[in-house]
Amino acid sequence: MTTAFVAPGSHRMLRACLICSIVQTQSRFFNNGCPNCESFLELAGNTDSIQDCTSQVFEGLITMSDPGQSWVAKWQRLEGYVPGVYAVKVQGILPDDVLQTIEGAGIRYVPRDGSNSTDDL
Repeated sequence: MTTAFVAPGSHRMLRACLICSIVQTQSRFFNNGCPNCESFLELAGNTDSIQDCTSQVFEGLITMSDPGQSWVAKWQRLEGYVPGVYAVKVQGILPDDVLQTIEGAGIRYVPRDGSNSTDDL
């Protein structure tokens, strides 16, 4: 099991995935990729993709140990994701080629910036 520990002073290095909203340090995204989206985003070792698919601008943090049993996970549309720290809202726009990759992978993209309400789902 990986740890969600963030060393003091490295908070400015935190980024949130624009797809699933998991929050990690930039180095963790570089070394391990996104634990939920790596199969189609391929962030590990790719600084350009990390810049395109994650954001330093996010609001609120949720820590989940059991997303399958959490009402917050359901409310935030995080069911099925790995335990970890997630942002409530993430600001950023994915490039068109990434959106096409997501669609090709059969993933329904829901922006994490609060622009879509659950009524739209």
